[in-house]
Amino acid sequence: MPRMKALPDNEVLEEALRLIHARGPDALTFASLSEACGLSPATLVQRFKGKADLTRAALSLAWDQLDARTERLAREMPPTPQGAIDLLIGLSGDYGGIEAYAEGLLVLREDFRDPVLRARGAAWKAVLVRALDARFAEAPGASPDIGLLMASVWQGSLLWWAFDPSERLDRHVAATLRCFVAAMAPRG
Repeated sequence: MPRMKALPDNEVLEEALRLIHARGPDALTFASLSEACGLSPATLVQRFKGKADLTRAALSLAWDQLDARTERLAREMPPTPQGAIDLLIGLSGDYGGIEAYAEGLLVLREDFRDPVLRARGAAWKAVLVRALDARFAEAPGASPDIGLLMASVWQGSLLWWAFDPSERLDRHVAATLRCFVAAMAPRG
């Protein structure tokens, strides 16, 4: 592949994310990224300084994308419990099959290790919980912590699905969240 003289950082970081998701975080090196994007390793080092900075930049881009997707879904979904379920199903769709989900856990490990990325995760949690809470604002008797509880059940449903991925992920998540909403409904 001929060397390119210019490629915007976002495009370079998209290539870095593709490498991370295809081969794991440890596979991201300046040499592997150079091969993928066509820029020389020296140019990449000049732009991103070190591997930790490159990894952080790539995963920050992934957080930016998740923030944007969460914001879009929160705007699109109705303010109802079903809207909350649909929002979380929309966020679940990017995992793909079990292999992609398992590789994604390695990426999550990198988020846990880096305090800047860990803070991004905490900030996203707050936004997601508010979006879920808003879908129960009109539900009679809804717990004030329902958004956090629902997000926790959602994350658990993803993990349990990974142990037995025989059902489509979206169906598994929908069924689990419908059970959660029914269990949280006031009894009369």
